[in-house]
Amino acid sequence: MSLPRVAILGRPNVGKSTLFNRICGNRRALVGNEPGITRDRIYAVAEWRGKHFEVIDTGGLVLDGKDLLAGAIFSQAQSAIDEAAVLILVADAHDGATALDAELAKRLHQHGKPLALAVNKVDTYLAAPQTAEFYRLGIPDLFPVSAEHGLGVDDLLDYVTQNFGAIAPCTREDSVIPIAIIGRPNVGKSTLLNRLIGEERSIVTPQAGTTRDAIDAEIESHGHRLRLIDTAGIRRKGKTRLLAEKLSVVQARKHLERSAVALLLLDAEEGVTALDAHIGGYAHESHRSVMIVVNKWDAIKKGPTTTQDMTRTIRSRLKYLDYAPIVFVSALKGQRMDRLIETAIEVARAREFRVTTAEMNRFVQTLRLDRVPNPVSKPLRLYYLTQARTAPPTFVAFTNQRRPLYFSVERYLENRIREQFGFPGSPIVIKSRYRGE
Repeated sequence: MSLPRVAILGRPNVGKSTLFNRICGNRRALVGNEPGITRDRIYAVAEWRGKHFEVIDTGGLVLDGKDLLAGAIFSQAQSAIDEAAVLILVADAHDGATALDAELAKRLHQHGKPLALAVNKVDTYLAAPQTAEFYRLGIPDLFPVSAEHGLGVDDLLDYVTQNFGAIAPCTREDSVIPIAIIGRPNVGKSTLLNRLIGEERSIVTPQAGTTRDAIDAEIESHGHRLRLIDTAGIRRKGKTRLLAEKLSVVQARKHLERSAVALLLLDAEEGVTALDAHIGGYAHESHRSVMIVVNKWDAIKKGPTTTQDMTRTIRSRLKYLDYAPIVFVSALKGQRMDRLIETAIEVARAREFRVTTAEMNRFVQTLRLDRVPNPVSKPLRLYYLTQARTAPPTFVAFTNQRRPLYFSVERYLENRIREQFGFPGSPIVIKSRYRGE
């Protein structure tokens, strides 16, 4: 059974994301003093007194906004309203009841859904009587709260969940493949997410850096459940000026850690840039499995060797990702989406693949370490090799040397393991242990 949903709405900078984080119990949404940090719909499962529900954070609403972004934020909020069972309008106690608050309250009333007014930034119980003026907004269920400190949030949640049943959330986390979409700004990450899930979950505009929070969405495809994580475009530290941009870059790297597979998006028209290589390094160093997705391939004039030429360029500039499969797609036109999903599932499986001891013993007998350059004077002896763990595949080599394996030996072992067992898209970790003579 699906969980009931609660939508948090209001004008910019009244504390919606702080309240969202307080309700769901973690810092899922970005929070800062700059207005307009949240733009897309953000979902999280919350629990109150044994009742589970989904809470939706939305961007700040500006009803007379003329720009494309303001209209997109309003459209996202409208979708949240349509999905929700209960609505929470958040206002700012310090600002008083504004004309925009009144207009929003009027519009939300028209939906005929249970509506609570959370007057935020009431940091002491003594200040609660000062919220009386907010009753003129026509919402009788008014709750003075401090989202930052948690004051009054319990009464708000008692009201919100009063008609919810005891529905347990899905707990099959082990069956979900988390996939992060990463890349520099404006390469089409949000367009790809929207294409894969078949709806406008993430705002797309020509303006670089539109996405700030990570957007999660789950789909079922090819018999698997996939959790897609659309992250903010990653810039170099020196290129981020606003606090929201700095926070979004930090969060993008944090959400990368939640994934098993990272889709590194490249712009086919611009080719491989230094920033692409920098971002790919994050995924490689964090031991995520990686796919390289060349987007906007529909915009490239094709020749007999166009795909091969681009592949050679990628392999040359991203040498450390030589294990990553390359897929050419057009998120805008939906080209090769099935191929992308199939490859992502294959990469996720490879990440969890385990080689049996018998197979590994047979494999070790085929190795020719005497032909591998090794500066150590004493000949290297490999007694046995075992797979210690998966995700990522990690192997332990027991040798007659106390020092770590020389780079050429480690590279030889990795290449031979890939030749024999595959592991597409997955980094391979090799550790050495001294066993003695």
